[in-house]
Amino acid sequence: MAKKRSAGLLLYRKSCGSLQVFLVHPGGPFWAKKDNGAWSIPKGEFEEGEDALETARREFTEETSFSIDGRFVPLKAIKQPSGKVVSAWAIEGDADAAMLRSNTFRMEWPPKSGQEQEFPEVDRGGWFDLAEARRKLLPGQVPFVDELAEMIESTSSVPRPGAQSRGSLIR
Repeated sequence: MAKKRSAGLLLYRKSCGSLQVFLVHPGGPFWAKKDNGAWSIPKGEFEEGEDALETARREFTEETSFSIDGRFVPLKAIKQPSGKVVSAWAIEGDADAAMLRSNTFRMEWPPKSGQEQEFPEVDRGGWFDLAEARRKLLPGQVPFVDELAEMIESTSSVPRPGAQSRGSLIR
């Protein structure tokens, strides 16, 4: 059995002198009342032979409705408690969380009712400073924020905010 793999993007910006990251909250009834420890980077699964970065870009667009381009900086892949391996790239950019529109999925709800309902894959997005992001994120994804913070502090691996390689979002 092949291990599951996901790929995602960690969008970041400098705002009022603070580093912020963009996270999404999963949609659907199971996550509706969960907040801390429930958010994620926009990401999705990919199969053997698929390009991980292209998957990350596609999933970002599907989950947010934003297309992004720019300099994608690879982060270290993380093995989740479930065994899934998540690859991620950091990219500097900006997005209006209020404009987020997600793709949807269908599931039987309520359970054993025989009725299918449609739910957004992501019900909202938001910008968080690093301390808040660490609280909001699924625990297995916190190392992405830690690595980004280290890269920004060193300024040698990731361009300074405002540099020409800044990502651009296209609606």
